Amino acid sequence: MSETVNTFEAQQQGRPTGPLVRGYEVIIGFETHAQLSTASKIFSRASTAFGAEPNTQACAVDLALPGTLPVMNKGAVERAIKLGLALGSHIAPRSVFARKNYFYPDLPKGYQISQFEIPVVQGGAVSFFVGEEQKTVRLVRAHLEEDAGKSLHEDFVGQSGIDLNRAGTPLLEIVTEPDMRSTAEAVAYAKELHKIVTWIGICDGNMQEGSFRCDANVSVRRPGEKLGTRREIKNLNSFKFMQQAIDYEIRWQIDEIEDGRKIEQATVLFDPDTGETRAMRAKEDSADYRYFPDPDLPPLVIAADWIERVKAEMPELPRAMAERYVRDHGLSEYDAAQLTQSAALAGYFDEAVKAGATPKLASNWITGEMARRLNAAEIGIEAAPVKAQQLAQLVKRIADGTLPNNAARQVFEALWTGEGSDVDAIIEAKDLKPMNDAGALDKILDEVIAKNAKNVEEYRGGKEKALNALVGQVMKASGGKANPAQVTELLKAKLS
Repeated sequence: MSETVNTFEAQQQGRPTGPLVRGYEVIIGFETHAQLSTASKIFSRASTAFGAEPNTQACAVDLALPGTLPVMNKGAVERAIKLGLALGSHIAPRSVFARKNYFYPDLPKGYQISQFEIPVVQGGAVSFFVGEEQKTVRLVRAHLEEDAGKSLHEDFVGQSGIDLNRAGTPLLEIVTEPDMRSTAEAVAYAKELHKIVTWIGICDGNMQEGSFRCDANVSVRRPGEKLGTRREIKNLNSFKFMQQAIDYEIRWQIDEIEDGRKIEQATVLFDPDTGETRAMRAKEDSADYRYFPDPDLPPLVIAADWIERVKAEMPELPRAMAERYVRDHGLSEYDAAQLTQSAALAGYFDEAVKAGATPKLASNWITGEMARRLNAAEIGIEAAPVKAQQLAQLVKRIADGTLPNNAARQVFEALWTGEGSDVDAIIEAKDLKPMNDAGALDKILDEVIAKNAKNVEEYRGGKEKALNALVGQVMKASGGKANPAQVTELLKAKLS
């Protein structure tokens, strides 16, 4: 529950303007809570396991009972260091914990231990693609804090229940500058950040369980005017709802302004059933929380050799891996970014290339046919029926001319459905070997030319597209067994 800094005018000079919505520029900043993957809480030894019976994982420290003192979880600090290294941030050698005071039934202390003036991670950036255009969002900070409990309203008639199992769970709150200019940018940023925290293993990223939840600060303005009043959409826990909520909020704010009403700063919730946002409370500023240094916790000191040790243990980051794909395999930056959407996807590609697949062809199949099937089946690459070695074998048969594209899709279908497991055996069983009989192919060419006089005339008249129609007819007549490149060259020779 941090507040995105509200003095952005100087920082916004020269920032790119995004697509206008009804003549208004959209300004979006994010605050993301990433629950850290420690086994115990940030200031106690209580378990962080999800799904336990209510109030069975809240110890005396979490409840702030008299005489208890918080003790810092070293694993939480190490995960903050990892994030700072991954995002190119400054890791503060000395940071301070503060008490953030507010009163809510699921906050047993009456305050939240957080960081305010000196956060552990400062600055940094997240780069990502929107379509084929690269964008970069600057970060203000990422600070350590404890989570609150949870209020339960659905299971009680006229009452609310309180589950304090989540109280004290370690969080990193990651705060951006208001650099996003469209809903598409905002969702792409959130997906990229989600990828990074799961890639480096500091968060499991389970949005349904609340392990990764986002707050979007949204405002609109006419181009060139000062920043508009923002409203904060809280606890967006799916990318689909994130898109719907921000789109609705943008339309609502523009409608309010067009109708002559002022936007009031507020915290709002998104209702997925109605597709609308609704105000929950007036938005607080930092002064309302009466921050002061926590007297029970000394400053957090991080030695340089600790940072170096963590750096040495870090996995290859997705952006570095993407650069390697561009450099070593000749892939485009966009394709490399697609292949590094997850460690599992990148591992699949690496395994296919290691098994002999041409990198560019393997990339095309993974980001094309494979991605389409995975999306349709709503599964990840880990559950794909076609294994990396099988895809490599398929790609090799395409590269050596054994399989035209149409025949290759038939083989892929057989692999996906389990009709077969060996590419060469499937080719043999389905009689998909290319046509090697020059006489038979020449006969088909002559027949196609004779039956498509109009296309022949158009091609000879300079219309190159007419040749594609003739190639298509030959491929159809050959049952997809002819080599399209060979057919094209032979047709050109016959028609010249």
